Amino acid sequence: MILGPTASGKTALGVALAKALSGEVISIDSALVYRGMNIGTAKPTEQERAGVPHHLIDIRDPFESYSAADFVKDAERLIAKIKAAGHLPLIVGGTMLYAKALKEGLNDMPAADVELRARLEEKAARLGWPAMHEELAQVDPATAARLYPTDSQRISRALEVFYQTGTPLSQYQARRTQGSSYTFLTIGLMPGDRARLHERIRQRFLQMIEAGFLDEVKALMAMPGFDRNSPSMRAVGYRQAIDYLSGEIDYERFVEAGIAATRQLAKRQMTWMRSMPELRLIDPFKDDALAVSLNAIEKARAVP
Repeated sequence: MILGPTASGKTALGVALAKALSGEVISIDSALVYRGMNIGTAKPTEQERAGVPHHLIDIRDPFESYSAADFVKDAERLIAKIKAAGHLPLIVGGTMLYAKALKEGLNDMPAADVELRARLEEKAARLGWPAMHEELAQVDPATAARLYPTDSQRISRALEVFYQTGTPLSQYQARRTQGSSYTFLTIGLMPGDRARLHERIRQRFLQMIEAGFLDEVKALMAMPGFDRNSPSMRAVGYRQAIDYLSGEIDYERFVEAGIAATRQLAKRQMTWMRSMPELRLIDPFKDDALAVSLNAIEKARAVP
């Protein structure tokens, strides 16, 4: 696994490693699975992917679901297929929840209850999500404590689980199934120069706008079934673009909010990585990042 915060150079390093080691890339990114979301997700271009097979990119329409359980199933299948072909599976991306699920296992969560969810959303439309957050705090304080009062998707799911089963979501999350049978070398790209990462984030967001990001979001908003609260539209940058295109914020605020949200995402990703056991940290901004990564992989492969 090659994990790292946004704008840390994961795509380029993954491609370079794949070319050097006869590898294939499995994307571990909850946004890259969606078709039509190319600019705002910094999806690898055809040119960047040239000569290296990439998997789990463009496999869902924007308003279809894709979960950690879906990823684990797909990744296990692809790892076996790539290994059988004599190639090295390289899992590259920044969705740390998916990495944790693959390595440590999944919670045995109940299936969605569409009717119950609809009733909860109807109630939220009358009372507001902060009130629903207070309701969650009464039945599942552990989950409520880690959610913002406006996090409608997660509040709704937590209440749905409790009212469906009588068991708090936090208790389900404390139970985990057995993790993957594979052993992973996990490399974490941890930039030593935080100011440089922030500047890369700022420059990349501005370049996305110049490349037509707002037109991309307009096209998504015009699609049948568009839902601004769907998981795909909650990706950083897209939420802020929808607010701007809906007339809720001005252009300057959109740019500021998009950059700030991306920086916050990077911070969360690095926090996740610091909590991961057996993580081999590499500074992606150093000139020897590729050589150090290659050396770590070759050593791991030499272990019987």
